[in-house]
Amino acid sequence: MNKRHLTEVQDWMSDKAVTVSPDATLAEAYDMMVENDVRRIPVVDRELVGIITYSDILRHVPVSIEEIDEATRVLLTQRTVRDVMTYSPITINPSATIQEAAERMLDYQVSGLPVVRNGKVVGMITEGDIFRLVVESWSEE
Repeated sequence: MNKRHLTEVQDWMSDKAVTVSPDATLAEAYDMMVENDVRRIPVVDRELVGIITYSDILRHVPVSIEEIDEATRVLLTQRTVRDVMTYSPITINPSATIQEAAERMLDYQVSGLPVVRNGKVVGMITEGDIFRLVVESWSEE
């Protein structure tokens, strides 16, 4: 029997813990997402205080965009991450199982969780990370 669902989050998470300040502008957060190829960033002010997603930013743009033009960039510099982030995000411990992470994502209808150890963000686990584990386990069968 395959026990991949018991694998720990720390074995599959992205450990390049990109974080942003709540005082950063939405333009800065957007740029960080593009530069790091991520769709969500934990918001840290000495400790985790929130999370901001690509969707959060898009909700504050008057039209659908593929790339930010100069007018949109001006709009995004007028709002801070603090204005639109989700406060007190759902998190998970690095030693939790992948099954626990997947259940938490389903229960709270989120696509990624900040991984937190001793109050510090040490990574992110996303649906994509879990899909990667599933696909790799299929190739081992």
